Amino acid sequence: MTTAQAVGAVSREAAEWYAIDWQAINRNVRRLQVRIVQATKESRWGRVRALQRLLTHSYSGKVLAVRRVTENNGKKTPGVDQEIWDTPEKKTQAVHALKRRGYQSQPLRRVYIPKSDGKTMRPLGIPTMKDRAQQALYLLALAPVVETTADKNSYGFRQQRSCADAMEQCFKALRSANTQWILEGDIKSCFDKISHDWLLAHVLMDRVILQKWLKSGYMEKHVLHDTTDGTPQGGIISPALANCALDGLERLLQERYPAGKRLKSLGGEKPCVNLVRYADDFVITSKSKELLEGEIKPLVEYFLQERGLELSPKKTVITTWSRALISSDKTCADILTGNCSSSLPRRMLELSWRASDELSKLHMACLPPI
Repeated sequence: MTTAQAVGAVSREAAEWYAIDWQAINRNVRRLQVRIVQATKESRWGRVRALQRLLTHSYSGKVLAVRRVTENNGKKTPGVDQEIWDTPEKKTQAVHALKRRGYQSQPLRRVYIPKSDGKTMRPLGIPTMKDRAQQALYLLALAPVVETTADKNSYGFRQQRSCADAMEQCFKALRSANTQWILEGDIKSCFDKISHDWLLAHVLMDRVILQKWLKSGYMEKHVLHDTTDGTPQGGIISPALANCALDGLERLLQERYPAGKRLKSLGGEKPCVNLVRYADDFVITSKSKELLEGEIKPLVEYFLQERGLELSPKKTVITTWSRALISSDKTCADILTGNCSSSLPRRMLELSWRASDELSKLHMACLPPI
Protein backbone atom coordinates (compact mmCIF):
# COMPACT_ATOMS: atom_id res chain seq x y z
CA MET A 1 0.00 0.00 0.00
CA THR A 2 1.43 3.38 -0.99
CA THR A 3 1.52 6.45 1.26
CA ALA A 4 -1.12 8.20 -0.89
CA GLN A 5 -3.47 5.25 -0.52
CA ALA A 6 -2.88 5.09 3.23
CA VAL A 7 -3.72 8.75 3.98
CA GLY A 8 -6.15 9.30 1.11
CA ALA A 9 -5.18 10.87 -2.18
CA VAL A 10 -6.05 14.54 -2.70
CA SER A 11 -8.68 14.97 -5.40
CA ARG A 12 -7.97 16.95 -8.53
CA GLU A 13 -10.37 19.73 -7.48
CA ALA A 14 -8.81 19.99 -4.02
CA ALA A 15 -5.34 20.10 -5.57
CA GLU A 16 -6.47 22.91 -7.86
CA TRP A 17 -7.67 24.97 -4.88
CA TYR A 18 -4.51 24.36 -2.86
CA ALA A 19 -2.33 25.29 -5.85
CA ILE A 20 -3.81 28.79 -6.28
CA ASP A 21 -1.21 31.57 -6.19
CA TRP A 22 -3.11 34.14 -4.12
CA GLN A 23 -0.55 36.88 -4.63
CA ALA A 24 -0.95 36.59 -8.39
CA ILE A 25 -4.75 36.44 -8.07
CA ASN A 26 -4.87 39.60 -5.97
CA ARG A 27 -2.45 41.32 -8.34
CA ASN A 28 -4.60 40.52 -11.38
CA VAL A 29 -7.79 41.81 -9.74
CA ARG A 30 -6.07 44.89 -8.39
CA ARG A 31 -4.70 45.74 -11.82
CA LEU A 32 -8.18 45.64 -13.36
CA GLN A 33 -9.64 47.68 -10.52
CA VAL A 34 -7.01 50.38 -11.03
CA ARG A 35 -7.95 50.56 -14.70
CA ILE A 36 -11.63 50.90 -13.73
CA VAL A 37 -10.76 53.79 -11.41
CA GLN A 38 -8.83 55.54 -14.16
CA ALA A 39 -11.68 55.14 -16.63
CA THR A 40 -14.18 56.41 -14.04
CA LYS A 41 -12.11 59.54 -13.39
CA GLU A 42 -12.06 60.19 -17.15
CA SER A 43 -15.85 59.55 -17.39
CA ARG A 44 -15.27 56.86 -20.02
CA TRP A 45 -18.32 54.85 -19.03
CA GLY A 46 -18.18 52.47 -21.98
CA ARG A 47 -14.66 51.49 -21.02
CA VAL A 48 -15.73 51.14 -17.38
CA ARG A 49 -18.42 48.63 -18.36
CA ALA A 50 -15.99 46.73 -20.60
CA LEU A 51 -13.45 46.45 -17.79
CA GLN A 52 -16.15 45.41 -15.32
CA ARG A 53 -17.22 42.64 -17.67
CA LEU A 54 -13.60 41.53 -18.02
CA LEU A 55 -13.23 41.37 -14.24
CA THR A 56 -16.50 39.53 -13.56
CA HIS A 57 -15.63 36.90 -16.20
CA SER A 58 -12.04 36.43 -15.03
CA TYR A 59 -10.81 33.37 -13.14
CA SER A 60 -9.02 35.61 -10.62
CA GLY A 61 -12.22 37.50 -9.79
CA LYS A 62 -14.24 34.32 -9.33
CA VAL A 63 -11.62 32.73 -7.08
CA LEU A 64 -11.47 35.81 -4.84
CA ALA A 65 -15.27 35.95 -4.64
CA VAL A 66 -15.50 32.32 -3.54
CA ARG A 67 -12.69 32.80 -1.06
CA ARG A 68 -14.47 35.78 0.52
CA VAL A 69 -17.78 34.01 1.12
CA THR A 70 -16.07 30.85 2.44
CA GLU A 71 -13.76 32.62 4.90
CA ASN A 72 -15.91 35.38 6.38
CA ASN A 73 -18.09 35.21 9.50
CA GLY A 74 -21.09 33.92 7.55
CA LYS A 75 -19.33 30.96 5.98
CA LYS A 76 -21.37 28.50 8.05
CA THR A 77 -24.70 30.27 7.49
CA PRO A 78 -26.68 28.64 4.66
CA GLY A 79 -29.41 30.17 2.52
CA VAL A 80 -32.73 28.64 1.53
CA ASP A 81 -30.94 25.70 -0.13
CA GLN A 82 -29.15 24.81 3.14
CA GLU A 83 -25.81 24.48 1.32
CA ILE A 84 -22.39 25.65 2.48
CA TRP A 85 -19.01 25.35 0.77
CA ASP A 86 -16.84 23.84 3.48
CA THR A 87 -14.42 21.71 1.44
CA PRO A 88 -11.81 22.62 -1.19
CA GLU A 89 -13.68 20.43 -3.70
CA LYS A 90 -16.87 22.44 -3.25
CA LYS A 91 -14.95 25.71 -3.52
CA THR A 92 -13.36 24.69 -6.81
CA GLN A 93 -16.70 23.55 -8.18
CA ALA A 94 -18.22 26.89 -7.13
CA VAL A 95 -15.52 28.83 -9.00
CA HIS A 96 -16.31 27.03 -12.25
CA ALA A 97 -20.07 27.39 -11.66
CA LEU A 98 -19.96 31.20 -11.36
CA LYS A 99 -21.32 32.17 -14.78
CA ARG A 100 -23.58 34.93 -15.98
CA ARG A 101 -25.34 32.83 -18.58
CA GLY A 102 -28.17 30.88 -17.05
CA TYR A 103 -27.73 32.45 -13.63
CA GLN A 104 -30.90 32.80 -11.57
CA SER A 105 -30.87 34.10 -8.02
CA GLN A 106 -32.78 32.29 -5.30
CA PRO A 107 -35.02 33.83 -2.63
CA LEU A 108 -33.45 35.12 0.56
CA ARG A 109 -33.86 33.34 3.89
CA ARG A 110 -35.48 35.81 6.29
CA VAL A 111 -34.14 35.87 9.85
CA TYR A 112 -34.42 38.45 12.63
CA ILE A 113 -31.79 39.79 14.99
CA PRO A 114 -32.33 42.20 17.91
CA LYS A 115 -31.49 45.87 17.40
CA SER A 116 -29.29 47.82 19.77
CA ASP A 117 -32.29 48.95 21.83
CA GLY A 118 -33.03 45.32 22.71
CA LYS A 119 -36.75 45.75 22.01
CA THR A 120 -37.23 45.69 18.25
CA MET A 121 -35.95 43.17 15.72
CA ARG A 122 -33.99 43.85 12.53
CA PRO A 123 -34.89 41.73 9.46
CA LEU A 124 -31.99 40.15 7.60
CA GLY A 125 -32.09 38.48 4.20
CA ILE A 126 -29.57 35.63 3.91
CA PRO A 127 -28.67 34.77 0.28
CA THR A 128 -27.47 31.35 -0.79
CA MET A 129 -23.74 30.73 -1.07
CA LYS A 130 -23.92 30.97 -4.86
CA ASP A 131 -25.76 34.29 -4.73
CA ARG A 132 -23.29 35.59 -2.16
CA ALA A 133 -20.39 34.61 -4.39
CA GLN A 134 -22.01 36.32 -7.38
CA GLN A 135 -22.52 39.47 -5.31
CA ALA A 136 -18.92 39.38 -4.10
CA LEU A 137 -17.75 38.96 -7.71
CA TYR A 138 -19.73 41.92 -9.03
CA LEU A 139 -18.77 43.99 -5.99
CA LEU A 140 -15.12 43.66 -7.05
CA ALA A 141 -16.10 45.48 -10.24
CA LEU A 142 -18.49 47.98 -8.64
CA ALA A 143 -16.36 49.01 -5.65
CA PRO A 144 -13.78 50.99 -7.69
CA VAL A 145 -16.59 53.08 -9.19
CA VAL A 146 -18.31 53.64 -5.85
CA GLU A 147 -15.06 54.62 -4.14
CA THR A 148 -14.11 57.02 -6.93
CA THR A 149 -17.47 58.81 -7.07
CA ALA A 150 -18.24 58.74 -3.33
CA ASP A 151 -18.79 61.83 -1.21
CA LYS A 152 -15.64 63.10 0.46
CA ASN A 153 -17.04 62.82 3.97
CA SER A 154 -18.82 59.48 3.72
CA TYR A 155 -17.31 56.97 6.15
CA GLY A 156 -19.64 54.00 6.58
CA PHE A 157 -19.00 50.79 4.59
CA ARG A 158 -15.94 52.37 2.97
CA GLN A 159 -12.53 50.82 2.41
CA GLN A 160 -9.78 52.16 4.69
CA ARG A 161 -12.32 54.33 6.58
CA SER A 162 -13.82 53.92 10.02
CA CYS A 163 -15.96 55.54 12.69
CA ALA A 164 -12.82 57.18 14.10
CA ASP A 165 -12.37 59.06 10.81
CA ALA A 166 -15.96 60.32 11.03
CA MET A 167 -15.31 61.47 14.59
CA GLU A 168 -12.25 63.43 13.53
CA GLN A 169 -14.13 65.09 10.68
CA CYS A 170 -16.96 65.99 13.09
CA PHE A 171 -14.46 67.82 15.26
CA LYS A 172 -12.99 69.67 12.28
CA ALA A 173 -16.46 70.83 11.29
CA LEU A 174 -17.52 71.77 14.84
CA ARG A 175 -14.36 73.33 16.26
CA SER A 176 -15.29 76.72 14.83
CA ALA A 177 -17.61 78.88 16.90
CA ASN A 178 -19.59 79.58 13.72
CA THR A 179 -20.97 76.04 13.44
CA GLN A 180 -23.27 76.08 16.45
CA TRP A 181 -26.27 74.25 14.98
CA ILE A 182 -26.53 70.78 13.53
CA LEU A 183 -29.17 68.72 11.76
CA GLU A 184 -29.04 65.14 13.02
CA GLY A 185 -30.42 63.07 10.18
CA ASP A 186 -31.74 59.54 10.46
CA ILE A 187 -33.14 57.86 7.34
CA LYS A 188 -36.22 55.76 8.01
CA SER A 189 -35.69 52.08 7.05
CA CYS A 190 -32.95 53.00 4.61
CA PHE A 191 -32.07 49.52 3.34
CA ASP A 192 -35.72 48.44 3.16
CA LYS A 193 -37.01 51.44 1.20
CA ILE A 194 -34.41 52.27 -1.48
CA SER A 195 -36.14 52.54 -4.86
CA HIS A 196 -35.38 49.67 -7.24
CA ASP A 197 -36.03 51.91 -10.24
CA TRP A 198 -33.45 54.44 -9.01
CA LEU A 199 -30.83 51.75 -8.42
CA LEU A 200 -31.37 50.16 -11.83
CA ALA A 201 -31.11 53.56 -13.53
CA HIS A 202 -28.04 54.91 -11.70
CA VAL A 203 -25.84 52.07 -10.40
CA LEU A 204 -23.06 51.36 -12.89
CA MET A 205 -23.16 47.56 -13.10
CA ASP A 206 -24.86 44.76 -15.03
CA ARG A 207 -28.55 45.71 -14.75
CA VAL A 208 -29.80 42.21 -15.58
CA ILE A 209 -27.89 40.71 -12.65
CA LEU A 210 -28.83 43.59 -10.34
CA GLN A 211 -32.52 43.21 -11.13
CA LYS A 212 -32.40 39.50 -10.34
CA TRP A 213 -31.00 40.26 -6.89
CA LEU A 214 -33.48 43.04 -6.17
CA LYS A 215 -36.51 41.02 -7.29
CA SER A 216 -35.49 37.65 -5.82
CA GLY A 217 -37.97 37.83 -2.93
CA TYR A 218 -37.57 36.15 0.45
CA MET A 219 -38.78 33.05 2.24
CA GLU A 220 -40.34 33.37 5.69
CA LYS A 221 -42.02 30.41 7.36
CA HIS A 222 -42.00 28.52 4.06
CA VAL A 223 -43.90 31.34 2.30
CA LEU A 224 -42.40 33.24 -0.65
CA HIS A 225 -42.76 37.03 -0.46
CA ASP A 226 -42.06 39.46 -3.29
CA THR A 227 -39.64 42.39 -2.89
CA THR A 228 -40.77 45.63 -4.52
CA ASP A 229 -38.18 47.96 -3.00
CA GLY A 230 -35.11 47.98 -0.79
CA THR A 231 -31.92 45.94 -0.65
CA PRO A 232 -31.52 43.02 1.77
CA GLN A 233 -29.65 43.63 5.01
CA GLY A 234 -27.38 40.64 4.79
CA GLY A 235 -26.36 40.84 1.14
CA ILE A 236 -22.68 41.46 0.45
CA ILE A 237 -23.36 44.15 -2.13
CA SER A 238 -26.15 45.93 -0.21
CA PRO A 239 -23.88 48.44 1.64
CA ALA A 240 -22.34 49.52 -1.68
CA LEU A 241 -25.81 49.99 -3.20
CA ALA A 242 -26.89 52.06 -0.19
CA ASN A 243 -23.81 54.26 -0.53
CA CYS A 244 -24.57 54.70 -4.24
CA ALA A 245 -28.02 55.99 -3.33
CA LEU A 246 -26.81 58.40 -0.63
CA ASP A 247 -23.70 59.71 -2.39
CA GLY A 248 -24.24 63.10 -3.98
CA LEU A 249 -25.86 64.82 -1.00
CA GLU A 250 -22.61 66.42 0.11
CA ARG A 251 -21.87 67.67 -3.41
CA LEU A 252 -25.40 69.08 -3.63
CA LEU A 253 -24.90 71.03 -0.41
CA GLN A 254 -21.49 72.28 -1.52
CA GLU A 255 -22.93 73.55 -4.80
CA ARG A 256 -25.79 75.31 -3.02
CA TYR A 257 -23.67 76.64 -0.15
CA PRO A 258 -20.02 77.03 -1.24
CA ALA A 259 -17.46 77.41 1.52
CA GLY A 260 -16.69 81.06 0.77
CA LYS A 261 -20.20 82.24 -0.11
CA ARG A 262 -21.86 84.84 2.10
CA LEU A 263 -25.65 84.84 2.45
CA LYS A 264 -27.79 87.96 2.77
CA SER A 265 -30.19 86.02 5.00
CA LEU A 266 -27.33 85.60 7.50
CA GLY A 267 -26.33 89.25 7.42
CA GLY A 268 -23.59 88.69 4.88
CA GLU A 269 -21.93 85.90 6.86
CA LYS A 270 -20.86 82.44 5.71
CA PRO A 271 -23.35 79.59 6.32
CA CYS A 272 -20.63 77.09 7.43
CA VAL A 273 -22.51 74.11 5.98
CA ASN A 274 -20.73 70.76 6.39
CA LEU A 275 -21.94 67.17 6.09
CA VAL A 276 -20.50 64.06 7.75
CA ARG A 277 -22.19 60.75 6.95
CA TYR A 278 -21.65 57.32 8.45
CA ALA A 279 -23.75 54.74 6.56
CA ASP A 280 -27.36 55.99 6.72
CA ASP A 281 -26.80 58.43 9.62
CA PHE A 282 -25.48 61.93 9.04
CA VAL A 283 -25.03 65.35 10.59
CA ILE A 284 -25.15 68.70 8.79
CA THR A 285 -23.66 71.76 10.47
CA SER A 286 -24.72 75.36 10.01
CA LYS A 287 -24.40 78.72 11.70
CA SER A 288 -28.14 79.28 11.65
CA LYS A 289 -31.03 77.17 12.90
CA GLU A 290 -33.36 78.93 10.47
CA LEU A 291 -31.14 77.95 7.53
CA LEU A 292 -31.29 74.29 8.56
CA GLU A 293 -35.06 74.36 9.04
CA GLY A 294 -36.07 76.48 6.08
CA GLU A 295 -33.64 75.49 3.33
CA ILE A 296 -31.31 72.59 4.09
CA LYS A 297 -33.81 70.12 5.57
CA PRO A 298 -36.28 70.50 2.64
CA LEU A 299 -33.36 70.08 0.23
CA VAL A 300 -32.32 66.85 1.96
CA GLU A 301 -35.92 65.58 1.93
CA TYR A 302 -36.20 66.22 -1.81
CA PHE A 303 -32.87 64.44 -2.41
CA LEU A 304 -34.05 61.39 -0.48
CA GLN A 305 -37.52 61.39 -2.03
CA GLU A 306 -36.04 60.81 -5.48
CA ARG A 307 -34.49 57.62 -4.09
CA GLY A 308 -37.62 56.39 -2.35
CA LEU A 309 -36.35 57.42 1.10
CA GLU A 310 -37.47 59.78 3.83
CA LEU A 311 -36.19 61.19 7.11
CA SER A 312 -37.41 59.67 10.33
CA PRO A 313 -39.61 62.32 12.03
CA LYS A 314 -38.82 60.96 15.51
CA LYS A 315 -35.05 60.68 15.18
CA THR A 316 -34.29 63.68 12.95
CA VAL A 317 -33.76 66.81 15.05
CA ILE A 318 -32.13 70.22 14.81
CA THR A 319 -30.13 71.14 17.88
CA THR A 320 -26.90 72.65 19.11
CA TRP A 321 -23.80 70.48 18.93
CA SER A 322 -23.28 70.53 22.70
CA ARG A 323 -26.74 69.06 23.34
CA ALA A 324 -26.17 66.37 20.72
CA LEU A 325 -22.83 65.45 22.25
CA ILE A 326 -24.32 64.94 25.69
CA SER A 327 -27.37 62.99 24.41
CA SER A 328 -26.00 59.49 23.81
CA ASP A 329 -28.98 58.27 21.80
CA LYS A 330 -28.51 60.80 19.02
CA THR A 331 -26.75 60.37 15.70
CA CYS A 332 -24.12 63.04 16.28
CA ALA A 333 -23.35 61.69 19.74
CA ASP A 334 -23.01 58.20 18.30
CA ILE A 335 -20.37 59.46 15.89
CA LEU A 336 -18.60 61.74 18.34
CA THR A 337 -18.43 59.20 21.17
CA GLY A 338 -17.79 56.16 19.02
CA ASN A 339 -21.07 54.38 19.76
CA CYS A 340 -21.53 53.63 16.06
CA SER A 341 -18.62 51.22 16.31
CA SER A 342 -18.28 49.94 19.85
CA SER A 343 -15.44 47.59 18.89
CA LEU A 344 -13.06 50.49 18.26
CA PRO A 345 -10.21 50.59 20.76
CA ARG A 346 -10.36 53.47 23.19
CA ARG A 347 -6.87 54.54 22.12
CA MET A 348 -8.07 54.94 18.54
CA LEU A 349 -10.95 57.11 19.72
CA GLU A 350 -8.57 59.29 21.71
CA LEU A 351 -6.10 59.70 18.87
CA SER A 352 -8.83 60.54 16.36
CA TRP A 353 -10.22 63.37 18.49
CA ARG A 354 -7.94 66.36 17.81
CA ALA A 355 -9.76 68.80 20.02
CA SER A 356 -9.04 71.87 22.03
CA ASP A 357 -8.76 71.47 25.81
CA GLU A 358 -12.39 72.26 26.48
CA LEU A 359 -13.78 70.00 23.77
CA SER A 360 -11.40 67.20 24.66
CA LYS A 361 -12.61 67.17 28.28
CA LEU A 362 -16.25 67.13 27.17
CA HIS A 363 -15.58 64.32 24.71
CA MET A 364 -13.71 62.14 27.19
CA ALA A 365 -16.52 62.62 29.72
CA CYS A 366 -18.90 61.08 27.19
CA LEU A 367 -16.73 58.04 26.48
CA PRO A 368 -18.06 54.83 28.05
CA PRO A 369 -15.85 53.37 30.81
CA ILE A 370 -13.60 50.43 29.95
